[in-house]
Amino acid sequence: MHNAQKFGRVLRALLSPVLKQVMGAQARAPTPPETVPPSRPARRPRRGPRLSLALQGGGSFGAYTWGVLDRLLEEEELAFDAVSGASAGAINAVILSSGLAKGGHQGARDALAEFWRQASRAAPSHTGLQNPSGFALDLSTRLMSPYQFNPLDFNPLRALLGEVDFDALRQDPPLRLLIGATRVSDGRLRIFREHQITREVVLASACLPMLQHAVTIDGEAYWDGGYAANPPILPLVTASRASDILVVQIIPTEGEELPRTSPQIIRRLNQMTFNSSLLHDLENLASMMELAEQGGEGRLSRKLRKLELHRLSAEDAVPDLREMSAFNLEWDFLTRLRDAGRGSAAQWLERQRTNQLDSANVVEPAEVLSSV
Repeated sequence: MHNAQKFGRVLRALLSPVLKQVMGAQARAPTPPETVPPSRPARRPRRGPRLSLALQGGGSFGAYTWGVLDRLLEEEELAFDAVSGASAGAINAVILSSGLAKGGHQGARDALAEFWRQASRAAPSHTGLQNPSGFALDLSTRLMSPYQFNPLDFNPLRALLGEVDFDALRQDPPLRLLIGATRVSDGRLRIFREHQITREVVLASACLPMLQHAVTIDGEAYWDGGYAANPPILPLVTASRASDILVVQIIPTEGEELPRTSPQIIRRLNQMTFNSSLLHDLENLASMMELAEQGGEGRLSRKLRKLELHRLSAEDAVPDLREMSAFNLEWDFLTRLRDAGRGSAAQWLERQRTNQLDSANVVEPAEVLSSV
């Protein structure tokens, strides 16, 4: 912990000269790469408490996020202002938005449940061994590229997104959407806003390069958004009009002491890779909030002074998650994660009501960083 705090202070010192220019009285809110302002605003949310969400990606672990959303949607007065996501987080975000557009809160609950049910039905079985399909997948991806073992670019996610009316979603979005994808040519993040969301955008955000062909949009090839931002947090802060942002983290931060088998090593590397951008964004946000408290007068500074950052972690609710496969789509496993997510959200809502939020759930970004 002491070393992490020292590292944070050093990094903030290095970042301060640049951030002071950003946070000055005349500074404009930074625009994420390739972000285009929406051609029409998202539908105005209902009256009541407003919340923005940052949804991390992580394969089947996204069922935990499904549970969190399912419980939050039971709160009829709660309005979602903006949602960012990458990979499985992007899928949950788009399904949430589509369900809200079609049938309000209950419509969103039904849409999320149906998506995960269909995903489980379409997946190969894990029955018998701990993770036979994951082992076969790991072996095949190290022997061949997806352009070899999947030359026709079959992607079951394309069919699973068939219930989403993307045209209607773009024309009258019920909330602000920020979907992240990683541009292959330079590794930079591109944010797609609600009026730009298509099936290809979601496929790009969830494109694992060892499993699927890169997705081409406007002449550019894209891979999984988790490589660049998992989930996009700083773009969400600038886009959100809510002072409360809830980060749903589903990838474990703690791993086995020393992975020794090939699947264990690959799993731990993936955990580290897809969490690194989150830690980096939290560190940057901590520095920006610290500078805002020192007297910045720009619009972003005022927003940062009001910001309350919350975090729910699947790892906290499912301690053995680090040993699980993110390719496991067995229904029993998904519903276990869903129920854990519902439980985490219920506890968080109760603390909100009683105003007894502890430091693990309403914290400064630097404290979130040290807690993970």
